[in-house]
Amino acid sequence: PPLYAVIRGGLGLLAVKRACALSRLAHTSRQSEYRPIKKVMVANRGEIAIRVFRACTELGIRTVAVYSEQDTGQMHRQKADEAYLIGKGLPPVAAYLDIPDIIKVAKENGVDAIHPGYGFLSERSDFAQACADAGVMFIGPSPETVRKMGDKVEARSLAISAGVPVVPGTDAPIASLHEAQAFAETYGFPIIFKAAYGGGGRGMRVVREYEELEENYQRAYSEALTAFGNGSLFVEKFIEKPRHIEVQILGDKYGNVIHLYERDCSIQRRHQKVVEIAPAFQLDPHLRDRLHADAVNLARQVGYENAGTVEFLVDKHGKHYFIEVNSRLQVEHTVTEEITDVDLVHAQLHVCEGRSLPDLNLKQDKIRVNGCAIQCRVTTEDPARGFQPDTGRIEVFRSGEGMGIRLDSASAFQGAVISPHYDSLLVKVIASGKDLQTASSKMSRALAEFRVRGVKVGRSATLNVSCFVS
Repeated sequence: PPLYAVIRGGLGLLAVKRACALSRLAHTSRQSEYRPIKKVMVANRGEIAIRVFRACTELGIRTVAVYSEQDTGQMHRQKADEAYLIGKGLPPVAAYLDIPDIIKVAKENGVDAIHPGYGFLSERSDFAQACADAGVMFIGPSPETVRKMGDKVEARSLAISAGVPVVPGTDAPIASLHEAQAFAETYGFPIIFKAAYGGGGRGMRVVREYEELEENYQRAYSEALTAFGNGSLFVEKFIEKPRHIEVQILGDKYGNVIHLYERDCSIQRRHQKVVEIAPAFQLDPHLRDRLHADAVNLARQVGYENAGTVEFLVDKHGKHYFIEVNSRLQVEHTVTEEITDVDLVHAQLHVCEGRSLPDLNLKQDKIRVNGCAIQCRVTTEDPARGFQPDTGRIEVFRSGEGMGIRLDSASAFQGAVISPHYDSLLVKVIASGKDLQTASSKMSRALAEFRVRGVKVGRSATLNVSCFVS
């Protein structure tokens, strides 16, 4: 049919354009460092896998999905050119953590590079190293950088070396409750326990008085051990009601590092981000400049390569403190893309191939903010039950759409089965406008258009769509 011919012709044009680009690059001075990517595996699931597949297809790169036994019918499997089962016989999450099987599938099917997405293996230095050992490119920082940034104590030490302010805290993981008591006596309450080898709010406990210290220490240790396989904790002075501001960075293999401005992630529930805004609103211009400069300086200090995020707390006095680096693509990368018009996944792929930021026309003076973007996460959680995840089959699904609305999803369609085994994220809704008020209006309108109904334990139930708009 004519339509099929047009589609085939369009895909053929992508391949021709990519071949021409590769030919030009072969004549550059960096020819020896350039390794073209022709096939990418995403070692992940859901919306982030689909997000990466789309970027690859736009660049004429073939895509490979992996899926667990529980994810046989999931949409990310259908969106890739090829799909393979991993972790046969393993529990749902463990399947996506099966490094040997993932590497085996990649090697057997001619995969050039693996994108880890977010979560799962995305910040595991042993996975980045396993890719390198197998001769497969890891779309992210070097294994050593992933290791350094994943160890919050070492990342804190590197920040101090780069002249970046940090929250008062222990220089190394504490070994006993006695050390926590000594810290509290020195700096006073409130203090916070944090897992040394993970994030996402797990292993994190705020202590406001001496009587709560022992119980929260034990709970934080137990949570960290369960979530990350290591119960190591460090202690910090707790900053009351801070703003959570993060800076998007991008580095290449040649020492070039730029920032793509900042995001405000202050609206959280249980230390989990629920709304993200770019750029941060009503942020002092001098503070904004210091945040950008500190993020870039820290990235240069460690020779950072690929995309990453430097996270800060800003207290009520306007002082900022480094908290961590996420050495991966963030869930909320979308709002940065909307205000800068930079496709971060395209950039990740090109940097991994060996192209420099100047080659990609990604120079600091060329990066401009255009308008405002907000991201809200629509989840299958029940506010009436303390936001417990809800499961079942989606019987009715109508989404909010229209001008200025972007939807990134995987399971958001009629007939989709919401699994109890994975994250409750249903769809990311991103609203863009000329300013915060315009973006907020679009977001409110889009969320009001959503209609989601599902079946749970054989009876009809409404899946509550929850979002917080400042």
